[in-house]
Amino acid sequence: MVVPLQEDGRLPVSLRGHLGGYEWRRDALGRSSACVFRLEGQGRPQLYLKIEEAGPFSELSDEAKRLAWFAGCGLPCPEVIAYESDGERNFLLMTALPGADLVSATALLPEERIEIFAFALSALHSLDIGSCPFDHRLDNRLAAAEARMRAGLVDETDFDEARLGKSAFFLFGELQRLRPANEDLVIAHGDACLPNFMAADGRFAGYIDCCRLGVSDRYRDIALACRSVAYNFGGEFVRPFLNAYGLTIIDPMRMDYYQLLDEFF
Repeated sequence: MVVPLQEDGRLPVSLRGHLGGYEWRRDALGRSSACVFRLEGQGRPQLYLKIEEAGPFSELSDEAKRLAWFAGCGLPCPEVIAYESDGERNFLLMTALPGADLVSATALLPEERIEIFAFALSALHSLDIGSCPFDHRLDNRLAAAEARMRAGLVDETDFDEARLGKSAFFLFGELQRLRPANEDLVIAHGDACLPNFMAADGRFAGYIDCCRLGVSDRYRDIALACRSVAYNFGGEFVRPFLNAYGLTIIDPMRMDYYQLLDEFF
């Protein structure tokens, strides 16, 4: 469905000046709690608008801050045009990246896409953690996981198959019991799944959905990346992905732990 954007009278006045001549299309890819719209207008650059309910667990402010910081790192990501909140809804308007995400980029073979995926993660993980102001080490992520659990935001029906039927409270106890003794810190994307990485002309084109980016254990990304590769392309592609990334030996317990942590987000 195509809807003239300017007909939504609830948009903040400060946003409307950016949106003349655009139409919006709902973008259904991904599992964000925000509504995502692709904005297109003849002779105009393509934009994306995200809208979410304002509240203690909203993420668009986090994404705007991370994109603003990320823009100075020399790696491609959307440019923030505006972030606004009217107290009930938050709005994030940003530029679109070229190309297609690594699930939709079907002109590329799976082998090519996992090479791009590995390159993108390696480039991100090579950044200096001392330059990143966003601390997502385990103390902070476990506190966030507990807060979401106590607020009833953890969807127990959406757990991975191995954990279906278990309660969030039980799994949180497992997170505490199995916590790794140390962390191999990098700047992690935080939601390192194929739909959040873009490719254009056969090359990496940028990172999207960066609201959970921060200093974290490397396996916070590796665990989700391997799961995404297996889900989209098959388990036989996981080892080639890890080889391309440069991780010849994996820690299966750490892999399981960070997949468990992701159940809470």
